Amino acid sequence: MLPIDELLAQCDIVRTRKSGPGGQHRNKVETAVVITHRETGCQGQASERRSQDLNRQAAVQRLRVRLAIEVRSTLTPEGKPTALWQSRVRSRQLSVSTEHADYPALLAEALERLANSDWNATTAAEMLGISTSQLVKFLAQEPEALQQLNAARLARGQRALR
Repeated sequence: MLPIDELLAQCDIVRTRKSGPGGQHRNKVETAVVITHRETGCQGQASERRSQDLNRQAAVQRLRVRLAIEVRSTLTPEGKPTALWQSRVRSRQLSVSTEHADYPALLAEALERLANSDWNATTAAEMLGISTSQLVKFLAQEPEALQQLNAARLARGQRALR
């Protein structure tokens, strides 16, 4: 996972006004934040807070999740899970909140393992040291990630997972 400074150096940041809750303060001040990764076109945006800084933090998190879903890197299939992943696994169960800063990196690692194992959830889960059901539950926290797995499974003549 790139440090925030390096990630933002690769992005365009737009501050703007958006409609919604917040009353006059929202309409007078540019608190909404849209961050666009130049290379991929992936975006993260937030406008639900009255604080521009809180919206920027939320937009960065959403951008990282978007990048995790859309961008694959080249992991070697035989490689061990990262230290970050291993630190989050206890008794073959993965524990992380979708709001935590580690979540996008863990999501990216899970999707990369799946892609490198030809979208075989059982194989990927074994490589990651968790159960298949834990992997599916983790992906289900981000519906687009689970849709990506299921689309790949359907393309291979396999049933969708829930």
